[in-house]
Amino acid sequence: MGLGGPWDSPDYGNEEIDQAAAAIEAAMGIGITLFDHADIYRGGKSEAVFGEVLSRTSGLREKIELQTKCGIRLAEAGRDGYYDLSKDAILDRVNGSLKRLRTDYVDVLLLHRPDPLMEPAEVAAAVGQLITEGKVRQLGVSNMSGAQIAFLQEHLEVPIVANQLEMSLHRRAWLESTVLVNHDDALGYSFPHGTVEHCVSNGIELQAYGSLAQGRYTGSTADGATAADAATAGLLTELADTKGTTPEAVLLGWLMKHPARISPVVGSSNPARIAACGDAAAAAKAMTRTEWYALWVAARGNRLP
Repeated sequence: MGLGGPWDSPDYGNEEIDQAAAAIEAAMGIGITLFDHADIYRGGKSEAVFGEVLSRTSGLREKIELQTKCGIRLAEAGRDGYYDLSKDAILDRVNGSLKRLRTDYVDVLLLHRPDPLMEPAEVAAAVGQLITEGKVRQLGVSNMSGAQIAFLQEHLEVPIVANQLEMSLHRRAWLESTVLVNHDDALGYSFPHGTVEHCVSNGIELQAYGSLAQGRYTGSTADGATAADAATAGLLTELADTKGTTPEAVLLGWLMKHPARISPVVGSSNPARIAACGDAAAAAKAMTRTEWYALWVAARGNRLP
C-alpha cells in the first residue's frame, strides 16, 4: 500500500518506481516471494509502479507470486465509497489490476470486503470465468467472518484459500475473543468468534495485515502511545537483544507462534524495515510459551481474566 507516492496525486515517476524496486529487492532478500496488492491502493498507483518494475526486470514474474484484491470502490466525483462484488465489477477490476501490474494473471484474488448486496452465484460466475481465462489461479477473501466464508463457499467450485484480517499484538480482537467467552469484557471486541477456528479447520490461510502495528512498538513516534505500548516496546527490545535479533522479528514471531500458522503481511515499503523482519520464523520457533504470554499481557495493559 505504501508504493506509488501520495494518495492525492494521480501521477508517479522514476522515484516511485525505484522505491518499489528497492522494496521488492529487500523482500526477496529475506525470502519473501508473495506480494500483496489491491486495486485501490494509492488509487491504483501501487500496482502500476510494481508493474513497471516487473516489465523492466527480466524473469522476475516467474520468481514471485502476486495477490491482489477487488470489491471496494473509493469515493469519487462527489459520491461516497461503497462495496461492489457484482460479476461485472469483479471482472472489470481484475482486468484493470492485470493491466497495471503488467501481467497475464494473478496467483490469488482476494474479495476485499463483504458486500451486503453480493449474490454468491454472481461471484462464482465471475471467479469461474477468470480462472477459465487463466487470469486468476486461486481465490481468497479479506475481512470476512467464518460464517460469511462458509456461505460463499457453498456456491463456489474452487476452495477459498486465504482470509486476510487485521491481526497484530496491538489489534488483538481475533485473540481476545477466544478467552473472553462468558466474560463482560467481551463486549469491547466485535471480532466474530469462531472465525480463526473455521479457517484453520478448512485449510484457509490466515494472512495478518497491520502485523507490525504501524511501528507502535518498534520506534514509531505517533501520537496516542500508552503506558502499555511503552512496556510492550521495552519487552520486545529486551527479547530481541537476548535472542540476537530485531524487535520486528520478535513482533512477527509472536503472530507466527500461534497454532493457526498466521502469515504476517509486511506492509512497510522501507527496505531496512523489511530486512529487519527476516528472522521472524526463527523468532517464532525460539519463543517460549512464557514469553508469548508476557507480550500479550504487556500489550493488554492488564492481566488475563
